[in-house]
Amino acid sequence: MTTGGTAATRTDVPAARNTLRILSYLAAQRGPVPASTIAAALALPRSTAYRLLGILAEQGFVLHFPEARRYGIGIAAFELSSGFSRQEPIARLGRPILATAVDRIGESAHLAVLHGRDVLYLVEERARRRPSLVTDVGVRLPSHLTASGRAMLAALPAAQLRALFPDRAAFAERGDTGDVHDYAGLRRLLDETRARGYAAEDGAITPGIASVAIAVLDHAGWPAAAIAVTFSRDAVGEERWDTLAGDIRPFAAQLARRISGRSE
Repeated sequence: MTTGGTAATRTDVPAARNTLRILSYLAAQRGPVPASTIAAALALPRSTAYRLLGILAEQGFVLHFPEARRYGIGIAAFELSSGFSRQEPIARLGRPILATAVDRIGESAHLAVLHGRDVLYLVEERARRRPSLVTDVGVRLPSHLTASGRAMLAALPAAQLRALFPDRAAFAERGDTGDVHDYAGLRRLLDETRARGYAAEDGAITPGIASVAIAVLDHAGWPAAAIAVTFSRDAVGEERWDTLAGDIRPFAAQLARRISGRSE
């Protein structure tokens, strides 16, 4: 019995790994793709790809479009993503990291995710003797006005960014922020963000308050979240922002490893 169990394990582990690779590949595509494309992209024998796709389709994780001879993500995979959202793993994983960051840096910090064109704040850790902020848990703000949002938008593919901001009506304003009113302005801002290596905003949300942020990328390079530190503009001059961003970066990297299931 032991020998049989060992043989089964040796057979099943590659199959399980390849099944997950297929799901990850399909989730990254813009639409359904042929089985031959999946097999070639993952260096799988076609017979293996078809067999695994058939099993995934039976279980609802993959949809087969027979007329187009293509495969796409199924409803069961969507239900898994809904379970991920319900369990709030990013907030659970990020909260202790954020608390440590605030203790070491001495400024308030928050963790946010993209939610459509907005950022949604999941965790806020306020430093001692620092004022309360508008970035409380559950608050949503226009992503293009916030450091957290800009950090994540800068990591998106151009097509996805354009889909989020198709016209001037997509650019909600908050007072006289003055810097981003259209897609061309947003692209310039995000180019500057990528060149600098971190995102920043200065008074766009609250006058006299600035933030710097680093995106948290998942295993596919997608912006899963962002960590930002917020501070008084008078207390922390712009000459210190590079250093502050450097202080945040290890904590963003730590959360990225946790989200991707990699060891510390």
